[in-house]
Amino acid sequence: MKKNVIFLLLLFAICNGQAQENRARDLGIPLDGVPGPLNAITDVSGVEVGHTTLISGEGKLKVGEGPVRTGVTAILPRGKKYDPVFAGWYSLNGNGEMTGTTWVEESGFLEGPVMITNTHSVGVVRDAVVEWEYKNKLFDPLPNEPDVFWALPVVAETYDGDLNDINGFHVKKEHAFNALDKAKSGPVQEGNVGGGTGMICHQFKGGIGTSSRQITINSKTYTLGVLVQANYGGRSPLTIAGVPVGKEIPDLMPVWDPIRSEEDRGSIIVVVATDAPLLPNQLKRLARRVPLGISRVGGYASNGSGDIFIAFSTANPGAANRIESQSISMIPNDSMSPLFEATAQAVEESILNAMVAAKTMVGKNNTTVYELPEDRLIELLKKYNRFNKQ
Repeated sequence: MKKNVIFLLLLFAICNGQAQENRARDLGIPLDGVPGPLNAITDVSGVEVGHTTLISGEGKLKVGEGPVRTGVTAILPRGKKYDPVFAGWYSLNGNGEMTGTTWVEESGFLEGPVMITNTHSVGVVRDAVVEWEYKNKLFDPLPNEPDVFWALPVVAETYDGDLNDINGFHVKKEHAFNALDKAKSGPVQEGNVGGGTGMICHQFKGGIGTSSRQITINSKTYTLGVLVQANYGGRSPLTIAGVPVGKEIPDLMPVWDPIRSEEDRGSIIVVVATDAPLLPNQLKRLARRVPLGISRVGGYASNGSGDIFIAFSTANPGAANRIESQSISMIPNDSMSPLFEATAQAVEESILNAMVAAKTMVGKNNTTVYELPEDRLIELLKKYNRFNKQ
């Protein structure tokens, strides 16, 4: 009987959390910029994304048993091969975690995947990445020391403890392995999937979202893609295409059990990828533009929010060669403004895609978080003359 219940919950997750019936543009939300073919981070050639989604149990919390509403998301810059990419990171508000960033800052390289999970599973996912990289020989040993291997994985988190048995530690190393092994190019699942399974955004259901932009600089077209794990924000500031949606939809608030005070807390992790040739300092500049996109939706980095971002470039393959000097290319700083604009646009749309894809979820102690009501959103877009007729 218990297996049947878990199977039905997983089936429910597939049907309600992973299906992509609508995205933000499908609802008539006017959005600037030219997206790539998939409108996803995987429009950047070589980037792969994988999810492991864990959904089981219902009703009263029993620590160690459930209910479980969590998971892991993996972003691989060059797929399943070792070729570090130039990277830079930035923290708008540091009430959160992204491991490995001190070495990213020091070296200028991201040497493996970016993983996203829940707050209390960062350690197990980090350790799993080390083992996965070693087993798959995804490293470059020191010269003349072929047995030397070390890794400082980048693992980020947001808190899903309102819906999930976060202290039950349900994410295991095999779940991280699965997300990494399943990572692929092509369309990216959004909403209640992977690390975003139990997340809440502007007090509606949140989760994973993605988007991309194509930019022309000096007669050459580049792609920039974004993936977010959105778990931040209060209801009142929520703004969509300039429409005060949070003020217009003050109902459908989360139903907490036990009852607790409403507060603006939570976090957002943002990964920015591009094939434009940028150096680490330029990628840090890109990461620093992420907050502009968050603010368009009404985020302002509250005290309880961990707002941490990383950007990488898939250009300049082989730049991390340990022995030979490399010739690398870069876009001039004076030509970067289109990339800054594209970052803000893609972050905004990624958050909206996460909220549109996410579906109502009931978690621990029957805590209920409602999905963004698409019909009411469309009515508001029309009311404020912001509806984009297809």
